[in-house]
Amino acid sequence: MEIQMIMEDKDFTIDERYQELLQTILDFGKDKKDRTGTGTKSIFGYTIRWDMTQGFPLLTTKKMPMKTIATELKWFLKGDTNIKYLVDNGCNIWNGDAYKRYADIECNPPHDHSLSQKEFIDNIKNSDKFAEKWGELGPIYGKQWRDWTEYYVEKFNGGNPIIVERTKDQIANLIEELKTNPDSRRLMVSAWNVGDLSTMTLPPCHYGFQVYTRELTYDERNLLYFKKFGETVEDTDAKWELNTTDAFEDDLNKSGIPKRAISLMFNMRSVDVPLGLPFNIASYGLLLEIIAKEVNMIPDELIANLGDTHIYKNQIDGIKEQMTREPMKLPKLLFKDHLNDFDSIIDILRVNDFILDGYESHPSIKMPLSN
Repeated sequence: MEIQMIMEDKDFTIDERYQELLQTILDFGKDKKDRTGTGTKSIFGYTIRWDMTQGFPLLTTKKMPMKTIATELKWFLKGDTNIKYLVDNGCNIWNGDAYKRYADIECNPPHDHSLSQKEFIDNIKNSDKFAEKWGELGPIYGKQWRDWTEYYVEKFNGGNPIIVERTKDQIANLIEELKTNPDSRRLMVSAWNVGDLSTMTLPPCHYGFQVYTRELTYDERNLLYFKKFGETVEDTDAKWELNTTDAFEDDLNKSGIPKRAISLMFNMRSVDVPLGLPFNIASYGLLLEIIAKEVNMIPDELIANLGDTHIYKNQIDGIKEQMTREPMKLPKLLFKDHLNDFDSIIDILRVNDFILDGYESHPSIKMPLSN
């Protein structure tokens, strides 16, 4: 039977789209072996689209750790690849990967640990020297986003090429291109550096993203103006005919009303739907909000392209519980006013510089992590 993808429909909440994906895997997923030995039910190729104007895409059918999500994203944007920043800020999602690397290298035979994972993390937290040696995860997301290494031929010397190494800041390049050439079809960031895969603790699951912008219509900008200055939709109706002049368009520009909308599409090779995907959707939703604010555009659409999309068999009970829960109203993501004083926020943004307005959810559901 053909697998149906959820397409754009404002009657669906992000929770309902997510639950539809879970049901699709339960109904049509193929039994597969995996590197963890747990076993999965899996489908290949699925797309979820979300209209960001309908609310911030944070699941409500289970409580989501937004601070943890934001801390990891900040870590990526810092270009960091050492877990110490995460540990110091209460984000523990990469602890197991760092500990596994320590156990495989330091202990003989592997997994005959000289330190427990708790002791290992305590050492990361309390010893800069230990963290420098054992907290490093290799050239993963932050390195690729902010410091991609490339090699090129600078010149020839007696017929022999002189190879030069240089780095590129993909995020900075993306922001600059959005400001100067927003219709480009090259607005992309990749974490999949084939030459670095062998030295990464874990090859990237979400391996790249692309953004797309469009011009806002006059009516869209007009509505943004009235929302910004406290007017209601009803108030705008009476004024609509009065505000269709070139003079009012000048007012829109002087008031800083965005001229463009921006969408983001992220791609995943491997998708742990119960644990990873809700996290990834919220993380890229936050990244889209940050980029949009950085370049004075409005977030438009978030799109997830999913490759091997699976649930682990030991997660099925938790999934079925979550699917019985009624979705709640989605929150809005707001940036604190002091950020308006800066021309650029992407490198100074802190985890507590935004507010989730109106987030309510069902309790969290503990599901096994297979790694």
